[in-house]
Amino acid sequence: MTDVDHAEPAGDPGAVLLDGPRARAFWARRFQVPVEQVEAAVEAVGPDPARVAARLGKPWPYEGSGIV
Repeated sequence: MTDVDHAEPAGDPGAVLLDGPRARAFWARRFQVPVEQVEAAVEAVGPDPARVAARLGKPWPYEGSGIV
């Protein structure tokens, strides 16, 4: 399997899934917060990106991350 096989789809994924190091790193970069904050937010509100962003005090979609 190559890195291309695990590339994020164009646009934002529909759920904040933290099922591996690449996914955790992606969401931490996306929200510009430490991985632990993303994990805590998902644990508190579930995987919906808008709810996770709200929990982190970020707008959604969050364009400040540079990942758009």
